[in-house]
Amino acid sequence: MVGARDRLKQLASHFTTANPIPGPAPIQPGDSHEYHHRHNFHTLSPTFFLPRAALIEPEATAIYHKTANGKILQRSYLETSDRARGLAYYLKKHGYKRVGILATNTPAFLESIFGIAAAGSINVAINYRLKPDDISYIFQHAEVDMIIADLEFVGLLDDFKKERPNVPILVDNDTDATEGELSGPFDDAVLEGLKYDIEKGNQGWAELEAQAGNEEDVLCLAYTSGTTARPKGVEYTHRGAYLAAMGNVIESGLNYHTGRAKYLWTLPMFHAMGWTFPWSVTAVRGTHYCLRKIDYPEIWRLLKEEGVTHFNAAPTVNTLLCAAKEAERLPHPVRVTVAASPPSAWLFEQMTNLNLQPVHVYGLTETYGPITKGYHMPEWDVIPEKEKYDRMARQGHGFIVGLPVRVIKTEQEEGVLIDVERNGKEIGEIVFQGNICAKGYYKDAEATKKLWEGGVNHSGDLAVWFPDGAIKILDRAKDIIISGGENISSVALEAMLSTHPEVLEVGVCAVADSHWGERPKAFVTTKDGTNSETLGQEVIQWAKEHSHISKFMVPREVEVVPELPKTSTGKIKKNILREWARGNRDAK
Repeated sequence: MVGARDRLKQLASHFTTANPIPGPAPIQPGDSHEYHHRHNFHTLSPTFFLPRAALIEPEATAIYHKTANGKILQRSYLETSDRARGLAYYLKKHGYKRVGILATNTPAFLESIFGIAAAGSINVAINYRLKPDDISYIFQHAEVDMIIADLEFVGLLDDFKKERPNVPILVDNDTDATEGELSGPFDDAVLEGLKYDIEKGNQGWAELEAQAGNEEDVLCLAYTSGTTARPKGVEYTHRGAYLAAMGNVIESGLNYHTGRAKYLWTLPMFHAMGWTFPWSVTAVRGTHYCLRKIDYPEIWRLLKEEGVTHFNAAPTVNTLLCAAKEAERLPHPVRVTVAASPPSAWLFEQMTNLNLQPVHVYGLTETYGPITKGYHMPEWDVIPEKEKYDRMARQGHGFIVGLPVRVIKTEQEEGVLIDVERNGKEIGEIVFQGNICAKGYYKDAEATKKLWEGGVNHSGDLAVWFPDGAIKILDRAKDIIISGGENISSVALEAMLSTHPEVLEVGVCAVADSHWGERPKAFVTTKDGTNSETLGQEVIQWAKEHSHISKFMVPREVEVVPELPKTSTGKIKKNILREWARGNRDAK
């Protein structure tokens, strides 16, 4: 292992050049943008944060990780920068322009985020929890010409390989080796890229795209999962990702303390590009504590022994973390950015008692992750605790790098935007404007137009607006169910369950779950009108074994009913289904 590390350092030494970080992007021939002629301007891209960190603190620890072969791996910022640079030159050498990522939270994933962008390519990181059919669809839709895959998930690409047999798959073994028997194709590619740089004149980062030629170019595609029948590719730009990352540095307090930020990767990096935290943590030269999977005893070990200062997690993860037998009040505060589904005031009280300080944010894949924050006000410390935690559970105000969040009246004419009253009572739809709203949906002009109807980014979420400007979500439009941080579309789930041979109609709604926050429950009618007591369990088993439903979408309860409640136009009354699920069968 030592020899392999030394070999990488020898190669890395070739990279130290007089110009390790490129300057502002050059003026492109025929480019009419006025800003290119200004001396007080440079294009924005978060890729710049990695070579910058390596230049400032080359020996600072960038990565701490327990590998798939059970070893503790630590890499400095110089090593991490070198590996990302090596991958970039490998991609440039072979001409790969759209690179898929199918991995859990590993060093290779982190390095790929920077390496792909540095090559001038677009990354397409997707959810490995999806079914192979969805994975194949996304990679085909994104037109990837190479995929970087963790060894554990290579089998999920079998469907894709049948459709696109000529697309190479670069496998990462996730070991502590960079050369030799335990290393793998990913490490070989990094070394090949470093050698290629030497052969081309040892230009290092100066010949890579640490800064974008055009900051409005697409940096990556972040695919939605479960909110529609087919996922949509959300276009993230260099500028948007840079500003979202800076917003998270400020709003999550990544640089608020005197020591180095130690960020624990409980949030999947594939989820809205890890809410841009791969770039945020790197910007402050923090340490990325990578985790292959959620392991509550290991998380508590890292919190206690390694002094983790920050992590991001959905309410369900925080609920289970607080309930773990290892839980005890920490001697130092840990800032926990909480999002994915509306948290309860009770959860925030439990977290605070353990010195896990909630940073409540809200956002969408279409907003690079967080776009609002529930700002803690000093006067909250002198009001009754219940009221304080209730206020902490609000979704709050717009981020510093965006514009103020708005709540508008629904059911208006197309393009008409009228704000609701700021009385905490009138319900409307949350909309956004400004820097950290995504460009649109890849290859879907119609969906992009709908997203930006009236010149604002529509969330599809319903909320009230308080006199102080804070918002609070009351319900979710389109009946999206958020279970353990995963979005589940009731419409998509209904369509899938209706393919069962004995099912006639399906209505799906969210029910509360102590572990996952929410989970789906299905009400079905049968083709022959029978009310079989066993059919519900049969449908669940069928969904697990024979359907195209991803595992996290399979309902735990399927209830057979004589008929579904409907409006006069034939739409299923989801509000009535929710009442039924609560036990109120008199609701109509």
